[in-house]
Amino acid sequence: MDLGFRMHAERTPNPQSIKWVLSDEVVAAGLTASFQDPVEAGISPLAARLFAVDGVEAVFLASRFVTVTKREDLEWADIAEPVVSAIKAHVASGDPGLGPEFEAGPAAPTGEVVERIREVLENEVRPAVAMDGGDVIFVGFEDGVVEVMLQGACVGCPSSTATLRFGIEARLREAIPEVLKVIQV
Repeated sequence: MDLGFRMHAERTPNPQSIKWVLSDEVVAAGLTASFQDPVEAGISPLAARLFAVDGVEAVFLASRFVTVTKREDLEWADIAEPVVSAIKAHVASGDPGLGPEFEAGPAAPTGEVVERIREVLENEVRPAVAMDGGDVIFVGFEDGVVEVMLQGACVGCPSSTATLRFGIEARLREAIPEVLKVIQV
């Protein structure tokens, strides 16, 4: 029996961001997209709809969740209903989450250590960070320093420094002796 589209909200450690968990996939599994500025529908029909809501500052799309970050001067009670309406209207439209003009970032470097870093990030770190409405994207590795980009609810989150230092860096240093430090770019 199909119960139709379902959605619920989850708080994140960032008080300005809420993670909307969806029963339907909005982008392909494993793919994410982060928008800090309004975009055209050709890049992301869903993000375009959400940025049309007054007070939306950032949109993060993952397979089955959308994290929306609001302006600090607004309360969630002021903005939640139009955000929910925009997400529901998007799902009902049948449009994809990402449009034909969307371009994924450049390919990250490769190598044995890089592959081990990617494995830890993919299998351990990203799922944990996704639970809080964010993502960690591997950018590079050079001279013992891992570069990552935090996205979604992680951007501007008061606890993101602790997540980076005591979560991501500690786990990577434990698993991969070549890693000396993790920085956000």
